[in-house]
Amino acid sequence: MPSDFRADFGPFEGKVWLNCAHQGALPRVAVAEVNEAVAWKQRPFELTPERFRETPARLRRALGKLIGAPADEIILANSASYGLHLIANGFPWREGDEVLLVRDDFPSDLFPWLALEDRGVCIRYLEPAQHLPDADELRAVLTPRTRLFCSTWVHSFSGVACDLESLGALCRANGTTFIVNGSQALGTRPFHISAPVDAILGVGFKWLCGPYGTGFLWIRPELLRSLRFNQAYWLTQMTADDLGKDHVEVSRPKGQPTARSFDIFGTANFFNFKPWARAIEYLLDVGIERIAEHNAALVDHFLGGLDASKYDVLSPRKGPRRSTLIFVTHKDRGRNHSLYERLKEAGVYVAYRAGKLRLAPHIYNTLADLDRALQVLNEV
Repeated sequence: MPSDFRADFGPFEGKVWLNCAHQGALPRVAVAEVNEAVAWKQRPFELTPERFRETPARLRRALGKLIGAPADEIILANSASYGLHLIANGFPWREGDEVLLVRDDFPSDLFPWLALEDRGVCIRYLEPAQHLPDADELRAVLTPRTRLFCSTWVHSFSGVACDLESLGALCRANGTTFIVNGSQALGTRPFHISAPVDAILGVGFKWLCGPYGTGFLWIRPELLRSLRFNQAYWLTQMTADDLGKDHVEVSRPKGQPTARSFDIFGTANFFNFKPWARAIEYLLDVGIERIAEHNAALVDHFLGGLDASKYDVLSPRKGPRRSTLIFVTHKDRGRNHSLYERLKEAGVYVAYRAGKLRLAPHIYNTLADLDRALQVLNEV
């Protein structure tokens, strides 16, 4: 029986939000942080140097705890695409290198690599039988030229999860850098940087329950040191206190870049990063393992109650490839869009993706929420 965390969110005003794969709800404790951030801006004297420094530092600590990384190895971003472009643009490519991508992956995992063809890099697509590859499928396509493999952890258009351990082990053995987009998984299943991945990135506004325009990146230190340093945000090179000196010396950054060297500009983004840090702290206080169990119970309940004579479940029903994303279709697929509209009219919000219905429950949902969706669907 899942716990009831509804009091920590909302108010939902009688509506059921089952679309966390698009936007996660902001916890009440994070809403309080937004209000405080607005108050700082209303009274600018409240924006002290200490608060400017602490806003990104607090977020780094929370994200580091989430994935088991030192806080100073966290790169702050505004999206998943930001991190992918940093790697694509900074990687030490050689003529004839190959990037392996997954056909029909989410667009953000594909676009950053495509322009590399102008630099002599070959883009190749893996076409797995079930949306994301298993170990045998990846093993069959890796070559000595495969310098980098990029994949999502949970597939946005099918709900299929991949096995990071087995895929990462194959990449390590082949000398292939393994980049993972964890946007549809982080916050609903545990992750630790001891996994054989070279970089993991994600957005903050889905399962991590933060504001839109938030994201982060962790890069294994060995890979970070190999990246071309291609930006220099002034607050990563100096502090605001330096502006009080008689003379401010500005010179080209020297030495190896650090994680901070690659931060998105404007890291004291208190409107977004302050509430997001509190949202992550809240999830960590509850416990990611406990959240995973809660969400699994919600998925089980929905799958057990869906009328199998009317609907097909397209996402995995059980096993390690199942995620918190549920894809269903009416047996008459032409009815799916009208079902999406009918659910919305009943105050139940899901997603309509590739002609299918996608449900994505999270910590703030209850069994009663899933029953509301089941009632609409099963009455058809």
